[in-house]
Amino acid sequence: MERKKATDFPQELLNLFDGYVHGEITRRAFLDAAKKYAIGGLTAMSIWESLRPNYALAEQVAKDDKRLLTGYESVPSPQGDTSIRGYYVRPAAAGKKLPGVLVIHENRGLNPYIEDVARRLGAENFIAFAPDGLKSVGGYPGDEEKGAALFKTVDPAKMFEDFVAAAAWLKARPECTGKIGAVGFCFGGGTVNNLAVRLPDLGAAVAFYGRQPSAEDAAKIKTPLLLHYASLDTRITDGWPAYEAALKANHVTYTAYIYDGVNHGFHNDTTPRYDEAAAKLAWQRTLEFLNRYLRSDSNQ
Repeated sequence: MERKKATDFPQELLNLFDGYVHGEITRRAFLDAAKKYAIGGLTAMSIWESLRPNYALAEQVAKDDKRLLTGYESVPSPQGDTSIRGYYVRPAAAGKKLPGVLVIHENRGLNPYIEDVARRLGAENFIAFAPDGLKSVGGYPGDEEKGAALFKTVDPAKMFEDFVAAAAWLKARPECTGKIGAVGFCFGGGTVNNLAVRLPDLGAAVAFYGRQPSAEDAAKIKTPLLLHYASLDTRITDGWPAYEAALKANHVTYTAYIYDGVNHGFHNDTTPRYDEAAAKLAWQRTLEFLNRYLRSDSNQ
């Protein structure tokens, strides 16, 4: 199946879809607005379908890749009786302890794209744990629409504490050096920013198009940050100047990039918003950053 590109769609339509994805408009409102683009045999529904994730297009590291050991682990939740379920990945041939990376999903839960990101990190000689923030309401349901609906029902305070507990679990794993970082996308990017506020011993934080914390919270950050933004994603990127000012005022170590001409979600290779050049460059920078801050000389 041929992958659709962002350039195949008017930017206004992509902006409408972004609003739908983030709960600002309903699916019905999106479909009604998309009707004016339904030409040449297209329908509003077919446009919607073409913009939705297609996981068959995006697997970069196979689920059964022999280089990796993968599976699901349960971590005790600090709040309530519901355990934290997550996807755990580590290199099969690792002969020594390795740094860990917590992978935080978008606002749909632990979907196949996020699991693939965890495997990509495993293939780069990290151990990775991707917790499912939807576990307390039944877990990622295998459907993006249902996942989005469930996401709105989760207690956000509990979910954040579960991510904090997942970080502690990963840090304490016998296979881990005790150095961990976090990588997150969209909702997960905002969560990574907040984990950097909360966890002074977080070794590295990489946020893809994540909401920024307040200036007061930014002053608490001790973690080196790598921040990826999209120039067309004004909903998020417009918050960067104030965040940068707070980081500078508090002498926080950070590197930030704004990728020109790309949309929110440009790293997610399951949708047309994916931009191959920007995604590959951002991922290369991410790996370099994680290697720099999480590997001591003895572990490189």
